Amino acid sequence: MAKMGKKAVHFGAGNIGRGFVACFLHNSGYEVVFADVNASLIDTINATPSYKVIEVGSEGTSESTITNYRAINSQTHEEELIEEIRTAEVVTCSVGPNILKFIAPVIAKGIDRRADDQTPLHVIACENAIGATDTLASHIKDARNTDPARLETHHLRARYANSAIDRIVPAQDPNAGLDVTLEKFFEWVVDKTPFEDVGIPSIEGINWVDNLAPFIERKLYTVNTGHATAAYHGYNRRKRTVYDALQDKQIMAEVRGALTETKNLLVAKHNIDEEAQLAYMNKIIKRIGNPHLEDAVERVGRAPLRKLSRKERFVGPAAEAAENNMPIKYLLDAIEMTFRFQDVEGDDESKELSSIMSENSAEEVVAKVCGIQPTEKIHPHLVQIVKRVQDDSRED
Repeated sequence: MAKMGKKAVHFGAGNIGRGFVACFLHNSGYEVVFADVNASLIDTINATPSYKVIEVGSEGTSESTITNYRAINSQTHEEELIEEIRTAEVVTCSVGPNILKFIAPVIAKGIDRRADDQTPLHVIACENAIGATDTLASHIKDARNTDPARLETHHLRARYANSAIDRIVPAQDPNAGLDVTLEKFFEWVVDKTPFEDVGIPSIEGINWVDNLAPFIERKLYTVNTGHATAAYHGYNRRKRTVYDALQDKQIMAEVRGALTETKNLLVAKHNIDEEAQLAYMNKIIKRIGNPHLEDAVERVGRAPLRKLSRKERFVGPAAEAAENNMPIKYLLDAIEMTFRFQDVEGDDESKELSSIMSENSAEEVVAKVCGIQPTEKIHPHLVQIVKRVQDDSRED
């Protein structure tokens, strides 16, 4: 039977999956097969022939309609999903960095069934994390998921490219159904080098580059650092949304301060033009303060343990800047506010953070949560912050 059109399998049928990644795949002529574990969401997708993606910005609102998709429950219909992966051109995901290890086994099975003379599967993880596709690839190639004897020819069946995605998708109206509202601005940058000898997939909206590192760090250390700084300071000052937080002059000063510190690092490290980074920073502050994107500080602040980890938006740039004797006062302020994000309703990591803080010494917390060694210049600063937060908790 002749093969019909192009197909992409996307793991994670949530707002980013439907509103961002699937939208671009659809616009590029792909049939999109969503893979998810949420049974009611799967049923809704399969019962709904189209949904809308609504883009909002200061210059107005626009809508586009998405069609030509299906959904598979990866828990109950694994065999079906393996077959879809075997016959797809592209696999993407937006499941959260901590879930990559759970989707790896089924992707590994689908890849293993592909013929060596087929064009390799193009795998792109679309996550808020540095090197997320590499992480996914390491789980897929793990001996538990792929026979080590098959690794020598694995590159004939699959190729992996890291990406940086940038688009603010706020909490949605509970009555929106499958429709997704997001900001107009977007950036999707993908490393083209792993695909160059086998063909770069035609996906509208992707900026294919040779060196992804500056884009990933610029995005993570500006958008994510700025967004989270506003949210954690806002939470500790009892603000409702990120927009509300940024109306507070002191919080705005903290956000500008933290992003000036990351700007200094990015300019020095990647030889980025300082004026260009300053303009980008100002654009990001405007974006995260978009009044059309009602973004609760608790939602933006969720998962504080991940956000306090070694390669993430705060400790990553602060540790590197400290080693280079650059100022990190505002990043340390943001780190302190993140450590104070404890026992927040609906956020398991904030509860786990509370337990870790109460059961460990400050030095143990810094090692366990931040992955920072005593030899690093930032270490005493972090220990001091943790001790202060622990002392305040005991007084409460």
